[in-house]
Amino acid sequence: MMGMTNYMEILGSNQPWNMILFMLIPVGLAEALVATEFFCLYKKEASDSWSKANKILSILLGVYYFIITCYVLFAVFPKLHWRGFADYVAMGAMVANVIPAILILLLELNVIYQNKPFEQKLKIHFLLVIAYLVIAHIAMVFGMFDPALFGFEDSASHMMHHDHHMMH
Repeated sequence: MMGMTNYMEILGSNQPWNMILFMLIPVGLAEALVATEFFCLYKKEASDSWSKANKILSILLGVYYFIITCYVLFAVFPKLHWRGFADYVAMGAMVANVIPAILILLLELNVIYQNKPFEQKLKIHFLLVIAYLVIAHIAMVFGMFDPALFGFEDSASHMMHHDHHMMH
């Protein structure tokens, strides 16, 4: 039987709501941001509406992911039984993703880089969105690993394995 990281257990629990709340909404917002950034760059004649959509999506992502991260840190983390390296990377990346999300929010609210030219802010914004998606994918990939691949042995499965050897 394959083990599961806490990341996958969180997504798999309370179906379909956890998948929607922790995966679909935040990753969907980030992917929509990528699309609006491309339209801002390549559809200059219609960029005002794309820029407004981009700003709204940026603010939504920053606020939403901050709320998710607070929930995970204060309601989920204290109850976790850590399952080794893959679990640390997956859950760590899930929480670390608040950094680019908050920076995107602060950039859109003109709290940071307010004196930078539009093109430079757009470049920073785009790099932060890419960072967000890369970190989200790191969480997903490591979250899908069986923790046993990295040496984790669950005490229950270890006992079953030990009992199985005793039978021979």
